[in-house]
Amino acid sequence: MQSRTFDEALLGWLGPQPEQLSEQDAARIRLIADEFATGFETLAGIERAVTVFGSARTPPGDREYELAREVARCLADAGFAIITGGGPGIMEAANRGARDGGATSIGCNIELPREQRPNDFLDISLRFRHFFARKVMFVRYASAFVIHPGGFGTLDELFEALTLIQTEKIRHFPVVLVGGEEWEGLLRWSRSQLLAHARIDSGDFALLHRTESPSKVCEIVEAAHRRQRERYA
Repeated sequence: MQSRTFDEALLGWLGPQPEQLSEQDAARIRLIADEFATGFETLAGIERAVTVFGSARTPPGDREYELAREVARCLADAGFAIITGGGPGIMEAANRGARDGGATSIGCNIELPREQRPNDFLDISLRFRHFFARKVMFVRYASAFVIHPGGFGTLDELFEALTLIQTEKIRHFPVVLVGGEEWEGLLRWSRSQLLAHARIDSGDFALLHRTESPSKVCEIVEAAHRRQRERYA
């Protein structure tokens, strides 16, 4: 019988199991609390950070890999720590760029059925069993999200960030899409379907920034960080 991940066991309800359920759920609650406590304690000293997302399948030498590395280096030069999912691809490129710029390089890895090895460019490496605990770390310590092209996981983080901003669950928080044509189809669909049918409004659509320029990414992030400090300090 194949073993299940902690998230799979938590989310895969199989019906009442009265004799074991209370003990199992109590143990899960303790494990979830431990993950939050470890993350909070480990990252408590982080002051300025940006979370970077993108495909785990982008190889070194690829144009997107090199662009992610340069964007992260620019942010590191500006004094921002870099937070990623800690794995390969764009995550590795961003952590590598943090190292290039002398900033703290953070990886929040996740237990998966197919093991994801932490990349070799991490100063702080955290391992999570629960996606939602990991997601809190991505948001809690960041001033912005920088999104490179990726798959379902990247899109999940993109739209979750937009939802948190739209519903005012988090402070002024820019979401920067890095790249050109890679995002055009998504933006065109959002304009023609979501905006045109009033499922979002123009202010919601304006939450998205798109650029291929590392210096522009830094400009957007630094401006947002100043606004955050002025409003919430």
